[in-house]
Amino acid sequence: MSSKAPADDTPYRLLGGDAGVRRLVDRFYDLMDEVPEYHGIRKLHPQDLAGSREKLYLFLSGWLGGPPLYVEKYGHPMLRARHLPYAIGVTERDAWLACMLQAMEDTSVAEPLRDALLKAFFGTADWMRNREESPTPPT
Repeated sequence: MSSKAPADDTPYRLLGGDAGVRRLVDRFYDLMDEVPEYHGIRKLHPQDLAGSREKLYLFLSGWLGGPPLYVEKYGHPMLRARHLPYAIGVTERDAWLACMLQAMEDTSVAEPLRDALLKAFFGTADWMRNREESPTPPT
């Protein structure tokens, strides 16, 4: 048995394809409204989350190895440039990651995939930071 995964064992497919990605994205945004710890990142979004849900779904579809829906509709994602208008620091990064982790847990993403995705999400979320953090003063 080969240790290499078949080419079709993409995160997109392992999540359940289109329906799995939509389920994950919907839970992610539902949590922003439901969990007080995520209200800080919720405030960075418009009141109506329909557009945000759709764009994250389109982006994740391609990012996870499925159809490149975002690129087909909007072109290159330019993630950092699109997020520059929003102050994103360690607090926002960590809240986004915690919300996504909870969404993955709530939608029963298998542990090995969840761990791999969280690592990949961290790299992207950390790269999105665009504000300097104030050092903690000595006590």
